[in-house]
Amino acid sequence: MHGSCSGKGVVGENRPLRRVVAGLRRWVARVDGSLEPRTRWWWRCPSRRSGWLARSRRPHSQEPVSFCGDRCRSATVDFCNDRCGSTTKQLVELGHIVYVGARDVERGQKAAAVLGARFVRLDVTDDASVSSALATIDAAEGRLDVLVHNAGVLGDGVPDGPTALRAFDTNAVGIVRVTEAALPLLRRSSNPNVVTVSSSAGSFWAVTNPERPEFGLPLALYSASKSAATMLTVQYAKSQPGIKFNAVEPGTTATDMTAAFGIGRSPEESARTVVRLAILGADGPTGTFQDETGELPW
Repeated sequence: MHGSCSGKGVVGENRPLRRVVAGLRRWVARVDGSLEPRTRWWWRCPSRRSGWLARSRRPHSQEPVSFCGDRCRSATVDFCNDRCGSTTKQLVELGHIVYVGARDVERGQKAAAVLGARFVRLDVTDDASVSSALATIDAAEGRLDVLVHNAGVLGDGVPDGPTALRAFDTNAVGIVRVTEAALPLLRRSSNPNVVTVSSSAGSFWAVTNPERPEFGLPLALYSASKSAATMLTVQYAKSQPGIKFNAVEPGTTATDMTAAFGIGRSPEESARTVVRLAILGADGPTGTFQDETGELPW
């Protein structure tokens, strides 16, 4: 939980993105909240290559264990606590033991302490870091009940090879790394759930619809990598029938990046959508892409 994702630092340096977000502000003001939830597009602050895990309080036994990636880049722990922190907090309140993963050890430990969670160092772009994080959870808990893929980067700027590699390595390949390392622990759970925090910016339905804000979003690498993230979720759902895999569009969230433009709802509200899929029962759906209203086309 670290990095820098202030509105000035990101939006101010990317004029096309600033125009898009400004357009979103005008769009939100124009509809004045009258649109159905499914027609709303929610901006999320992308983040560094980190993660978090959660497990309920049954030592090596009956409590759920969850893991989620840190999506928010910020200079302060409070900002990183916005959505990933709200999700962690809600899982802790539900009785989960939550492991917060981040590349920055000091900030990650502070965030975990504030949230009543546990810390494990994690960089989703590094195989050794992922293996070490899951080995730590295995030794302490013996299983994993919930895995939330929450890591992500924007991939804005010049769409060159290095930028593309970084975007896909974090937003898509990181899902493969963490999932493959977590599968043995997930299989030990009686009700394993995996949630990918994706985006409607990666939806063919949304980006080809002139009435959707995503239609004019100039973030090719972010959108493409989120399409890959959703497809990976579906393919894992097909290949792992004993584990539920679902992708989520968590909804517009007020963060440092969107605060200056007056768009977005509270992190607590967005986190509820993630948590709903994280605690699905044994008869819950798998292989879906959802927001708070239900399944979305993509």
